[in-house]
Amino acid sequence: SFAPLQRALLRTALDAVRVGGIVGYATCSPHLAETRAVVTDILKQRPETELIDARPLLPGVPALGEGPDVQLWPHLHGTDAMYLALIRRTG
Repeated sequence: SFAPLQRALLRTALDAVRVGGIVGYATCSPHLAETRAVVTDILKQRPETELIDARPLLPGVPALGEGPDVQLWPHLHGTDAMYLALIRRTG
C-alpha cells in the first residue's frame, strides 16, 4: 500500500536532483512491490535516469547478490530487510 507514495517521493527526488546527481532509494521492506518494482517503474518512466551499482558502497558486507541494487536480510546480514538502489539523473 506504500508503493504509490514511494513512487511519488522518488519522482520528486529525481526532479530535485541536478543532472549527474544521484538519488538513493532506500526502504526497510523486503516486498518487491515496494523495492524493485518501484525502481523498475520509475526507470521506465524516466529515460534520463540510470541505475548504478550500490554494492561498492557496502564494502565488507557479504552476499550482496548480483546487483546493482542491494537487498539486505536479517538472516544473512544481521540487519532489517533493507533495500537500496542508486539512481543517477543523466539528462
